[in-house]
Amino acid sequence: MRELVILSGKGGTGKTSITAAFASLAENMILCDADVDAADLHLILEPDFKESLDFIGGNEAIINPEKCTQCGRCIEVCRFDAVSFNDVRDTFEVDPIECEGCGVCVDLCTEQAIDFPKTICGQWYISNTRFGPMVHARLGIAQENSGKLVSLVRQEARKIAKKNNLDLILTDGPPGIGCPVIASIGQATAILIIAEPTVSGIHDMERVGQLSRHFNIPAMVCINKYDLNLDQTEKIETLAKKDHIAVVGKISFDKIFTEAMIQAKTIFEYNKASQTSVEVRQVWDNILSLPKFNKPVTNNIMQHL
Repeated sequence: MRELVILSGKGGTGKTSITAAFASLAENMILCDADVDAADLHLILEPDFKESLDFIGGNEAIINPEKCTQCGRCIEVCRFDAVSFNDVRDTFEVDPIECEGCGVCVDLCTEQAIDFPKTICGQWYISNTRFGPMVHARLGIAQENSGKLVSLVRQEARKIAKKNNLDLILTDGPPGIGCPVIASIGQATAILIIAEPTVSGIHDMERVGQLSRHFNIPAMVCINKYDLNLDQTEKIETLAKKDHIAVVGKISFDKIFTEAMIQAKTIFEYNKASQTSVEVRQVWDNILSLPKFNKPVTNNIMQHL
């Protein structure tokens, strides 16, 4: 089973549109939207939701006023200023937005007056799309543990792939290099970095490249909107060569991506004869032809989690 995780150093590079385009070209695969903080692959693919399940991702401190002696210990130990005294109700209360669910107040309350129930932090889904099954999720507003939810959707995608003998997982990863990104690349076959020809785009590509090398996961790069700045495009190619990252293709800037997205279509469904569609298809063919994408790799990411 192979997994291609599509990443970018920031949002807005065209990562999701390119993932959707690949979905229309790939065979015998399952889709996974690991960008749980701002999932939007479903906007293009319009999935038919089969299952919806709650994501239990943390705990929330709740003070029981019947047990509380108002000693103030919880205010002293809370480092997030989540506990305050409500003059109107004459009780100590925990602000659910400020509470980080660390449990310090629970452990140090001498009266055991603080409950610590598990909380629903979002939902995850198993759906059908016109290109195949998809596992995706939505993290709740201001909720934590997005890395844990990313791991969950990837594990479920892998289970479904194994059950149905699917040999490819196509994962739309989160932007950046933080915890959700790290959670999205464990056991991946390869990473595709979507880079833009800008100063920040080069910096973002470098950061993701460093992450891939740290966890020993093969990386490739696709330069999107390359014709907006040919000098910066050349710099990306030079840097990629220096870091032994294969450049699998370049895609022109084209409003067809936006037009297709508005119609909830991939660029191949919208206009498969366009030059941009030809370029994206070439990128996909180049990925499939690379030995690094067809040979299982051993990475050490589990040692760092």
